[in-house]
Amino acid sequence: MALSVRPLLPDDFEQARPMLLDMGFVENEAALEARFAEFCTRPDWGLLGAFEAERLLGYAVLQDYGTHLRSGSSHRTAKLHDLYTAPQARRRGVGRELMQEAEAWARARNLRYLFWYANLREATPAYVGMGYTAGEEIQEGYRFFEIDFGEANTRIPAPERHC
Repeated sequence: MALSVRPLLPDDFEQARPMLLDMGFVENEAALEARFAEFCTRPDWGLLGAFEAERLLGYAVLQDYGTHLRSGSSHRTAKLHDLYTAPQARRRGVGRELMQEAEAWARARNLRYLFWYANLREATPAYVGMGYTAGEEIQEGYRFFEIDFGEANTRIPAPERHC
């Protein structure tokens, strides 16, 4: 499989639409296309698509929360809102490739943290299988994951961090 990951463009919406709907709750389906096009161009959002030739196999959506009021950019954080792989492409490395690109996106922005929540059914085992470690807490059927991009000697576990 020749997989490539690139930023999504407004023209990718027709391929992304069924995936976005399959992910779950969509407040206003009619407004989804306009939001998609807007988010593709916003500098604080990263929409990444994994393609095989011209076919979209999965996507990731990240949000850079920007400069923190108290700590400036030293604890700048992003959230991975979605990571989706089309059912026919699962267990083929699409999610792993999207996560590598999500990490590269965060590093290129000099972010300190990237975090996300994963459901206990499919997502948590998939992330653990990719080598990520979930937090111990379970909240409403989800596990917390976080990557700290800081130097090893400056890393503080999330429960002990005061930011």
